Amino acid sequence: MPTYKELLIEQQKLDKKIAQARAEQAGAALARVKDLVGEFGFTAQQVFPWTPEPVKREKPKAQIRFRNPLTGAGWSGLGREPKWLVGKDRSAYAVPPQDLDRS
Repeated sequence: MPTYKELLIEQQKLDKKIAQARAEQAGAALARVKDLVGEFGFTAQQVFPWTPEPVKREKPKAQIRFRNPLTGAGWSGLGREPKWLVGKDRSAYAVPPQDLDRS
């Protein structure tokens, strides 16, 4: 039975042979692909189709509709009602609508 060191040496030799065989076969495959692309006039898009990633758009922030005059904290009316507004008349804390068309 071969020793551990002998097996490692064999493994290194096999790794070298594997790398050499892969390089030779990859070169031959690339040459064949180039020949076929040239023969049929394929474009890069036809050989490697891709679509660009969609543009991610940020959601606009909800406009503040109620503001606490003591702390300046605001609430858009969406989600859980803040503690400073619970049980109170919302109209007293309402923020006048802003003209969004102004620059």
